[in-house]
Amino acid sequence: MSTPDTATPRSPAGIRDVAALAQVSTGTVSNTINRPETVHPRTRAAVEKAIAELGFVPNQQARVLTGASSNVIGLVVLDVESPFYMEAAHVIERAVRESGHVVMLCNSEGDTARESGLLSMLAAQRVRGVLLAPATSDDDAVRYTDLPGDLPVVLLDFDGGPEHCSISVDNVAGGRVAVEHLLELGHTRIAVVGGPAGLRQFAHRAQGAREAIVAAGLDPEESLIEVSVSGLGIQDGRRAAELLLEGEMPEAIFCGNDMLAFGVYRGLADAGLVVPDDIALVGYDDIAFARDWVVPLTSVSQPIDELGARAARLLIEHSAREESHVHKQVLLPPELIVRRSSDRRARE
Repeated sequence: MSTPDTATPRSPAGIRDVAALAQVSTGTVSNTINRPETVHPRTRAAVEKAIAELGFVPNQQARVLTGASSNVIGLVVLDVESPFYMEAAHVIERAVRESGHVVMLCNSEGDTARESGLLSMLAAQRVRGVLLAPATSDDDAVRYTDLPGDLPVVLLDFDGGPEHCSISVDNVAGGRVAVEHLLELGHTRIAVVGGPAGLRQFAHRAQGAREAIVAAGLDPEESLIEVSVSGLGIQDGRRAAELLLEGEMPEAIFCGNDMLAFGVYRGLADAGLVVPDDIALVGYDDIAFARDWVVPLTSVSQPIDELGARAARLLIEHSAREESHVHKQVLLPPELIVRRSSDRRARE
């Protein structure tokens, strides 16, 4: 009779054990793990229950060696410190978890060479697919048509045209509505603060701002001041404020994201200027902290919940590699949220 110290260790549960307990085939267990969307919900629930009872852990390394894709989805963003991308990542993680997948978060830092290395690494890991916020400024996104290992990719916050699946927010419309709001308040000399020149999102927001100025019958050369800084954070916004203070100050400032707007606010306050009494201020993204800023920040809101959830569903559909799949380009509308930083009449 064996003692607890000499008992033969119990072998880990295998896929056949799960199939027997759930009364399904091993193929159905495999599909539940690898392609849960192809399994009937009742059958999937029975398999998942058996997996939980047996403590079965799929061997991801073995799956990679046999050529199978994993249940991992890559998420490559431009800046892991960006509240916008972190909020989007939270929504995406929640959405893919419901379909039995997990997210691997990567940071390209806006560098195309680093981005290429990350895509190659993810392809080597045989991830199911990648949600990618591109670092390129190219309009045609041709660099993403021939990826390592035929890696399925959905472009995030970037419209790459008909050769790609993509989901984005209309950044031109967002810039336009922000400046239209400032014009309606009577401001005729407006500054636009953007990040690195190569980022398409910021270029499109500035384009929308120019369109609003022209539509109002004003000359952009006289009514619009454009300032670009090297980063996307608060310190970069402070630097933008310093640059503006060196010349004739505008009546209002539109920033390409909320973090830049927070920095601009700090720079203006350091110079003794009061928002919105002396100068109006508008941001972009409407991150969670915008409404709780020192002076609640008017901001262009992106539908992050919808963007993240639909991006996750789009990638799972695309990575199923069905012959009937057609690339989809989803464009979502932004919304201006007016608060006190631009309009003293606002309640928030």
